[in-house]
Amino acid sequence: MKVSYFPGCTLKTKAKQLDIYAVKCAEKLGVTLEEVENWQCCGGVFTNTNDEIATKLSSVRLLTYAKEKEQMLVTACSACHNVVKQTNYAMKEDKDFNFRVNQYIKEDKEYNGETQVIHYLELLRDYIGFDKVKENSVNSLNGKKIAAYYGCLLLRPGKIMKTDDVENPSIIEEMIKAIGGEAIIYPMRNECCGGYISLEDKESANKKSSKIWESAVKLGAEMIVTPCPLCKYNLEKNGCPVPVKYFTEILADAFGIKEDN
Repeated sequence: MKVSYFPGCTLKTKAKQLDIYAVKCAEKLGVTLEEVENWQCCGGVFTNTNDEIATKLSSVRLLTYAKEKEQMLVTACSACHNVVKQTNYAMKEDKDFNFRVNQYIKEDKEYNGETQVIHYLELLRDYIGFDKVKENSVNSLNGKKIAAYYGCLLLRPGKIMKTDDVENPSIIEEMIKAIGGEAIIYPMRNECCGGYISLEDKESANKKSSKIWESAVKLGAEMIVTPCPLCKYNLEKNGCPVPVKYFTEILADAFGIKEDN
């Protein structure tokens, strides 16, 4: 199985190893992640103003690339996924936005929201299956208590993202169980960590992040796992006393890939 893959800027700069883990884990499961050629930054934030399109054009180019390859487009970063999927939705549902965007695209490359966009976790759950993830795990987590931290971008807005239940998600917990961990359910697992205000209002970001890790640790978490590089950075920077791992990192651990690097 081959899919188009958009790693995003963070996984190609500050967190290169997490991208390598994503690619190698997929290979282990029989999926080739074909990185989109000449991709550009998605902008990191989906702007809700509908009178500008410039910040969305890089996402449309990604979507058009995958359409031409006749492949799904897979993302690993929650922030990138949110931007690309919301842009795809706008190309399908907003005729005015669609018309103006297509004025910037070559006539033979008109795009109308045809590409299917999924997060790497959805690739595991819906196309590979967590049973196969379990079969390929050689280093069990041996019941280690792990708290999934979703953040706010993977799930919301729910009517567009459709990744999981917005209020009671389970996709990361299913992955944790498949590789031998014990998933800890705690109240703050899909609240905002304040990542986007961490530069402007450090005190507020610290308060939000601290509430999250305190909630997880109080219920026994020995580790926190997240699909968002910005959330990982923010929790670590704001005093989380237990390791905060990106989801591809613990997957690589379980598959024995991490120790090969």
